[in-house]
Amino acid sequence: LPCSVFLWLEVCLVGCDITDGNTEHLKREHSLMKPYQGVGSSPSSQWDFWGSTLVTSSYVRLTPDERSKQGSIWNTVPCHLKDWEMHVQFKVHGSGKKNLHGDGIAIWYTKDRLHPGPVFGNQDQFLGLALFLDTFRNDLHGMDRSFPYISAMVNNGSVSYDHGKDGRSSELGGCSAEIRNREHDTYLAIRYSKGRLTVMVDVDDKNEWKECIDIGGVRLPTGYFFGASAATGDLSDNHDIISMKLYQLMVEHTPEEENLDWTKIEPSVSLLKSPKDNIDDPTGNFRGTPLTGWKVFLLLLCALLGIVVCAVVGAVVFQKRQERNKRFY
Repeated sequence: LPCSVFLWLEVCLVGCDITDGNTEHLKREHSLMKPYQGVGSSPSSQWDFWGSTLVTSSYVRLTPDERSKQGSIWNTVPCHLKDWEMHVQFKVHGSGKKNLHGDGIAIWYTKDRLHPGPVFGNQDQFLGLALFLDTFRNDLHGMDRSFPYISAMVNNGSVSYDHGKDGRSSELGGCSAEIRNREHDTYLAIRYSKGRLTVMVDVDDKNEWKECIDIGGVRLPTGYFFGASAATGDLSDNHDIISMKLYQLMVEHTPEEENLDWTKIEPSVSLLKSPKDNIDDPTGNFRGTPLTGWKVFLLLLCALLGIVVCAVVGAVVFQKRQERNKRFY
């Protein structure tokens, strides 16, 4: 098969597998949709909110375009699906000019809910999965990526999110995406199935998903809660959630997997290297760490040796040809 066919097959394994939102697999008890009737503090509510969150008939505003605000909204029903896909329609907009806005939205699947804290309005050292839609660059040395930047983190409760480095030391992957002040709808899809985490975005008004993150070896338990939070600091934005729709994925598991107590699984990721050993490029692909001084020296040394060897070989070949030509005269 030609290379283009292999490339198409690889893209389809991820992109074509994202559900088209089949309503028969929609789990309403884990979904947040207009007109948000199940939101509130009553015993029958399926979503609860905190902080600066404002619920209207057309959107849930986690923070207004004001400084030093935090807000969140959380599903009150624990999710016991082994394989799922969450579609989030969101809107980030405000009066701030380029690079003068912040801080962003986080989408959560965690053990604890409604625990305010410093990580986009939620607690640090959480248990579970977080997707960060980070709109403000804190690390002025990290100029190899553009913002806004979407990244993923899995935590077993022992790792702190490093705001100063924009979470680089703990991220699993990511991509840049223009999500601010768009005139059209913007979407995020988070898929977890058979240990694989896939994140797709649809932010260019093309009605098609674009891959952002795709990583295997992810272990997440059942019984955690979905939520969304946002925060502003010295800079601000309106952070709106329009909808969060959870779909059940119909996936077969082995008898051994079915017999596991999925509520006891510890959130983890099986990587060949720690995320700390990687830096993601703007396309979301892992690449090696920056070259240190000794690595540069070794590369230069190898290049110099290569040149010397080529020169010696060239001289020997030239001399042989000269001797052979002399014999013909």
